[in-house]
Amino acid sequence: MQIDNISFSDISIFHAEEEFSIFHKLNFTRTVGGKEWLRRFFTEPHDDIKKIRGTQTVIKKLMAHVDDWPSDITNGTMLVMDKFMDYSLDPISQSPNSLNNLFYRWLHLEDYSMLKYSMTHFGDFYRGLKKIAILLGEVDLPPHIKIYIERIIQVLKEPALHELSLTKRGEPFTQKQNLQFGFHLRTPLRAKTLEMMDIYSRLDAWYSMAVAVKTYNLSFPEFIEQDSPLVEAKGLYHILIPKPVPYDLQMSPEHNFLFLTGANMAGKSTLIKSVGSSVFLAHIGMGVPAQSMRLTLFDGLLSNINVIDNIAKGESFFFNEVQRIKNTISKINNGKKWLVLIDELFKGTNVQDAMKCSLTVIKGLIKMKNSLFILSTHLYEIGEELKEYPNISFRYFETNVEDEQLKFSYQLKEGISNDRLGYVILKREKVVEMLENL
Repeated sequence: MQIDNISFSDISIFHAEEEFSIFHKLNFTRTVGGKEWLRRFFTEPHDDIKKIRGTQTVIKKLMAHVDDWPSDITNGTMLVMDKFMDYSLDPISQSPNSLNNLFYRWLHLEDYSMLKYSMTHFGDFYRGLKKIAILLGEVDLPPHIKIYIERIIQVLKEPALHELSLTKRGEPFTQKQNLQFGFHLRTPLRAKTLEMMDIYSRLDAWYSMAVAVKTYNLSFPEFIEQDSPLVEAKGLYHILIPKPVPYDLQMSPEHNFLFLTGANMAGKSTLIKSVGSSVFLAHIGMGVPAQSMRLTLFDGLLSNINVIDNIAKGESFFFNEVQRIKNTISKINNGKKWLVLIDELFKGTNVQDAMKCSLTVIKGLIKMKNSLFILSTHLYEIGEELKEYPNISFRYFETNVEDEQLKFSYQLKEGISNDRLGYVILKREKVVEMLENL
């Protein structure tokens, strides 16, 4: 599924501030390498249902074993190993009885200290790998994952690595063992050890996904194989909200355009981002924050939410809105399935101009039956003119005012909002009073 950097940011997959990042919330990796692989999984959503179902299967299988996952391998372990592999160590002889090895501890004091400290961590690493091999060796994993477990089992047959995997945690190695392990890890088994470190990082990323699904009680979506686009969700919510109010949503070619209205803070942006982030998570094989979800494979996801101006280039807010819409139309006009999310279209111009521009864009977009659109707006008036189009659904978030206080239900209702709450907020925040007292 295609998704650009703007859309990644708009639906909060990645964000500079961790509290606003879905990736950060779902990251349970234990190592830097695992985090980088998880980030790679998040930046490469699948375009094949078979791959998505394969990842779902991996996560489901690992969920049954997350509590048994070995704690031997930590980020510190991986950092020490990585540093050792790049360290300029004085040569170790292959023969354990050579004069160099007999006097290595005294002739190469600094290097031996590095060697001794590192071998403890390599012992932790290979003990951890052995536990994973035992844990997952008999699990029915997809072939592209099973191959990694089989590779671990094969590499652990190397005598030196097998011996390392049998060592006991906290039990010091002899000088002979340190030199023997060090020689093999630096020379004949260097490539295999680096390969094992990479494989563990991948497993750490899949383990993280399993922990996230289990921790947040996410549900695995069902992918429907059909040519026309579909999103059906029950109990859908945004994963970054502590106490979310869930929605039910259904979009198909018969109703492929959702016209969303409501006051500021009523929940429009949250709904849009909930749909976008859940569809995205579904396409990387993750569980989604919903009671249940059915959807088709989408070729791409595009958003128009947080458009900004560009002072350096002399580009206005409205100009960049137009450019984003132009880019969207250009991309989705290919007959493929797209999910398009638009929040408050044409905020950068006057109301009358925005209404005319919005109507023009909406009437054009609804011709594309192979894509799904969600558009939120404060321009309630244009809704009346759009009611003649049968494929547009109208939903709104209701807001009530009690004693000049706003009450949000966050419940999605059928119809078009007619709330006019700007002055109420202005008065509630004492701005009117301040102006009167000037």
